[in-house]
Amino acid sequence: MQAKQKKYDIVIIGGGIGGIMAAYALGKTQKVLLIEKGLPLQKRKCPLVSKRTQKCLGCSPCSIMQGMGGAGAFSDGKYVISTEYGGWLTSFMQDELVLSYINKADQILIKHGASQERYLPDDELKLICLQHDLHMQQAELKHLGTDENFSTMLNLIDNLGSKCEILTNTPVVDIDKDKNIVHYTHDGQTFSVKGDNIIIAVGRAGSSFLVDWCKKNGIKMSNNQVDIGVRVELPYLVWQHFSRRIYEPKIWYRSEGYGDVTRMFCFNERGSVVIENTNGVLTVNGHAYKGEDKKTQNSNFALLTTTKFTQPFNEPIEYARYVASLANKISGGSVLVQRFGDLVKGRRSNEHRMKDCTTIPTLKAVPGDLSLCMPKRQLDNIIETLYALDKVAPGTANHDTLLYGIECKYYSARPETEDDFMLKGTKNIYAIGDGAGFTRSLSHAAAHGLYVADVILK
Repeated sequence: MQAKQKKYDIVIIGGGIGGIMAAYALGKTQKVLLIEKGLPLQKRKCPLVSKRTQKCLGCSPCSIMQGMGGAGAFSDGKYVISTEYGGWLTSFMQDELVLSYINKADQILIKHGASQERYLPDDELKLICLQHDLHMQQAELKHLGTDENFSTMLNLIDNLGSKCEILTNTPVVDIDKDKNIVHYTHDGQTFSVKGDNIIIAVGRAGSSFLVDWCKKNGIKMSNNQVDIGVRVELPYLVWQHFSRRIYEPKIWYRSEGYGDVTRMFCFNERGSVVIENTNGVLTVNGHAYKGEDKKTQNSNFALLTTTKFTQPFNEPIEYARYVASLANKISGGSVLVQRFGDLVKGRRSNEHRMKDCTTIPTLKAVPGDLSLCMPKRQLDNIIETLYALDKVAPGTANHDTLLYGIECKYYSARPETEDDFMLKGTKNIYAIGDGAGFTRSLSHAAAHGLYVADVILK
């Protein structure tokens, strides 16, 4: 439907957790319009996840990556209560302040159905890792599971509907920087609204919109790192001694060959590997449910190697998308899967070899050869890191460990801002969250939304 009025105190672009938290805080006293490109949360249905198809259909908008609740709505609901990792807010705010907003957001989620159970740091496991030159980051952590996370977000968005106006299936096409006017389309028509304050919270799927808009308006941007690698899947028993105590083993390793950092993170105990579609490029990710009926016999985690580009190259996101698109081409429009043993022996996994695999894949991917699409440097780092991880969790480097590709985390280019995240050269236009390169987790994006809301209210 069309906005009921043409002027608002606040216009929020993006219905992910950052935008939702900002709207939740501001909607109590301000006139707020939240504009989301994708569908309402309850209407977000992926035919691949629901097993109605075995191949990504390229739905537009993608129900996994876009829509109310953002990409985080279909994540496995890990909520990091720490400043040790999860984003770069501590480069702009005091650690204690960031942590206070993380806890404030957590209380809002609990109010709407989230679990209060927390996993605590474990120095004994950290020591075991250090003895093998592996470095485990520690944090208090909550795991809601994909199912509980979804229901919590559904409750929060339902509550939000009484506090502000929400437009879904509504792409924003432009923002007038000088007049603070947002132009958007809905049902084939173009509309415009003015916001005394505008918050751009577009998430990773909308980062290209923010980059293009900043370039057009002369706002400088800096590129963050890009992480490229695979999703590892193996029997859940292999990492159970870690996951039962801390849930997520978040471990990094510096390779002897190149001196690069490769990270193990986004762990899903007894979960499933899934496909994501970001603007036409298919990558892999992982989900895990709380409900026993949806658990599998496998666990999965991301294993990505970090690359930081220097001049003259300044398009790390396009680099990652290009590598992933090669895997899409080789697989005939899907993603690849390869047994670790086949990769080490320099041979392709095929249908025959996959039938002999003792690790039963949770995703219908195309058997193939990752070395045909992944750069040698990153692939060498991944192989070396798997052997290193095998020392603390024997079985990690087994022949039948599965590697899906490509998985990549491209941390969006960060726009230049004034104090408190206002875009430089604008009046009351703010950028927050993963899509603006400030955060890379649910908890930090949520905290960022609440903090900017307080900045506006003050």
